Amino acid sequence: MSQENPGNTDGTENGGGPAEGTPEIPVPPVVPPAVPPVEPPVDGPPVTPPLAPPPAYTAPSAYGPPGAPIAPPPYGYPTAARAPILSILSMVAGIISTIGLWVVFFPLGGIPGLLFPVAALVLGYLGKKREPQTARGFWLAGIIMGYVGVAAAILSIIGWILLFVISGTDSTYN
Repeated sequence: MSQENPGNTDGTENGGGPAEGTPEIPVPPVVPPAVPPVEPPVDGPPVTPPLAPPPAYTAPSAYGPPGAPIAPPPYGYPTAARAPILSILSMVAGIISTIGLWVVFFPLGGIPGLLFPVAALVLGYLGKKREPQTARGFWLAGIIMGYVGVAAAILSIIGWILLFVISGTDSTYN
């Protein structure tokens, strides 16, 4: 009652293949080795086998091809922090005004001596407004040194005015 399969040579119903419903597993092809085996010489130093050829495929670079445009960072990814330029300039102007404090004791030195302290104050307050916590030490140092420089310049101007007024009222010429 069973019918014979004409292509069946091993005596099974379905021709010797896998049972119906099961996938067929592919067999990988046999690849000969890249370097043929080298027979060791009978009387001499051992011979090193030749080097294998480089692989035909290389993985793509993580940085992309040369000349590719740089993509912006993904959403939520922290960007590089900006340098607190105003606060640093405030501190530098405060340091210069403190180092150059002796200039205010020359005649009319208080007026040019106001440049760096005022710059330190202005930049310090701008840094405080725009860079509140990232550079607190810089803008605070600039503001403090700026006030010291302004106070010294104002005292110098008042001192020189008083000196000229006092010396101008004393007439010893007859």
